[in-house]
Amino acid sequence: MFYLKVIAADRTFFSGFAESVTFQSHDGRQQILSHHENMVIALDEGMMDITPAEHAGNGSEANGDGHEVGLAGRGFAEVINNRVTIIVESCEKPEEIDVRRAEEAKERAEEKMRQKTSIQEYYHSRASLARAMARLAAARKNK
Repeated sequence: MFYLKVIAADRTFFSGFAESVTFQSHDGRQQILSHHENMVIALDEGMMDITPAEHAGNGSEANGDGHEVGLAGRGFAEVINNRVTIIVESCEKPEEIDVRRAEEAKERAEEKMRQKTSIQEYYHSRASLARAMARLAAARKNK
């Protein structure tokens, strides 16, 4: 068991004791367990899965299988002395995702990628597309 705090730009997504946290990093999926090596990890957008400690009252509601699931934006995770702090641009529960808005964002990003644009605009559109597709996948997985 370790202390975990997940902070998004607009709220604290999770704060309490956890048994594990899994997230998307630049190197692939990463899982942190108790007494993990101290490190800092860059996070990519993707699903975050938190297994809260069963006997710790962390004030966070887990879903039916005991896991907290969220779609996290880019950020970083810091692991120091059995405490994990994750700071991300955004983190939302799958049921909070507006599917219609995510589909519209996906269509806009695909259209921008089809147009001849600068390299910078291309990478911006590609990031927007990835974000929209991750939101749609999270929302569909929740149903």
